[in-house]
Amino acid sequence: MKNIKNIILTAILGLLLFAGCDDGFEEINTNPNDATVVPSGSLIADVARNAGNILYSSFVGLDMGSCWSQQIAKVNYEEEERFIVRASVIEGTVWQGIYEDVIADAKSMEDIAISEGNDYTRGAAIVLQAYGYHVLTDIFGMIPFSEAMDPSNLKPKYDTQEEVYAGILSMLDTADLLLSTGSGSLNAATDLVYGGSHTGWLKFANSLKFRALMRISGVQSVGTQLQDIVDNRSIFTSNADNANLVYLDADPNANPIYESIVYRSRFEYKVNEVMVNMLVAYSDPRLPLYATENSDGEYRGKPSGIDAVPNADWNYDNVSPVGDFYINPNLPADFMTYSELSFLMAEAAEKGLITGSAATYYYQGIKAAFDVNGLPASDYDAYILGTGVVYTTTNPLEQIGEQNWLGMYCQGVESWIEWKRTGFPVLLLPIEADTDAIPSRYNYPPIEQAINAASYSAAVAAQGADLLTTDIWWMQ
Repeated sequence: MKNIKNIILTAILGLLLFAGCDDGFEEINTNPNDATVVPSGSLIADVARNAGNILYSSFVGLDMGSCWSQQIAKVNYEEEERFIVRASVIEGTVWQGIYEDVIADAKSMEDIAISEGNDYTRGAAIVLQAYGYHVLTDIFGMIPFSEAMDPSNLKPKYDTQEEVYAGILSMLDTADLLLSTGSGSLNAATDLVYGGSHTGWLKFANSLKFRALMRISGVQSVGTQLQDIVDNRSIFTSNADNANLVYLDADPNANPIYESIVYRSRFEYKVNEVMVNMLVAYSDPRLPLYATENSDGEYRGKPSGIDAVPNADWNYDNVSPVGDFYINPNLPADFMTYSELSFLMAEAAEKGLITGSAATYYYQGIKAAFDVNGLPASDYDAYILGTGVVYTTTNPLEQIGEQNWLGMYCQGVESWIEWKRTGFPVLLLPIEADTDAIPSRYNYPPIEQAINAASYSAAVAAQGADLLTTDIWWMQ
């Protein structure tokens, strides 16, 4: 057998030597249709789709997003609703998924764009990287940032969240400069977010910076930077500017919420009692869009946490399902919306961080949220006059927080992050919860303790115990 292998290897080697002496062999055997370098603009589709699929997946966006912000509840498999998390989802889907399939791919996109001299695609790539880091740090707290994209460093340090935010803000400033004063092009066919419009990416960069500044506004002075954005930068001015990924009609390219609930028959996802009760209290016309009547013809939400399987009071039939509007296969994955920006500006104005009328921004946010849901202007006109909705000076921050929460229905991770920043609406600890508070963060993935133990330990020592309930920097 050994001799036969030697004969075969000798024959192959001889063929290779013969081929090496044959002029033109390489040219003849090269497929002219194979691209040696992928154009930078071609990568936007994959990066955006990866981000949307991760953040809107059932195990992340619904279980550890909308359930934690108490917009959604479940009538079976309530573990995550009670804060019993799956380490495999945190590690594989969130940590590795965002680092590898969003940030690293967007960094490759930037590197190619630099070699092309394409400022617009580079700017979009930087926005996508900043977005990825923004999500990760708001989920975990301290994360690898400054050393994260060094392929030779398998044990990157964890940067403080203050350092990560400084880096994100700097990245968004760079993106603003490239997209506002640079040149280049974006591939309209592969840019699934803005269809090749660099001004769309410019507005996203600056609106995302506004959000990032508001996230840290409780621990840093950010008024000057916020006012600069309002006065001097392009930001969202309508729903047409929303940063989102529009999905197609069928699996595997449909919205992940549709794919989970409809395509995979995961009918345990229902509307939360907190959501239904607030919509009813405010006579909110979004109720039939957010929820479907139960088997008794009523809108009925389920309280968070209670184990529904042995309890006939809460089952598949008598709790309202998610409304048809939100299980549409074409429902977009929102990365940031005009409605959210408007509420952030209302909060900033109310706190004196920017000029302008807080009430005007507040109503602007409600109108944008109504328009996204296809509601007529008459519904909006009546709604904003209702008790608890009309803007007052009694509890304006609570009103802003509640309306932003309502507008973020099925924007799971973002709705939870904003809730933990503002504390509105006021939520109670779920029944049978596994922790003594609603989570402030995700645990670090187990793989970090195994392969990056020193950096992991340093982060835990600086930030606090690796628990779901340890507050991250900007919450302190």
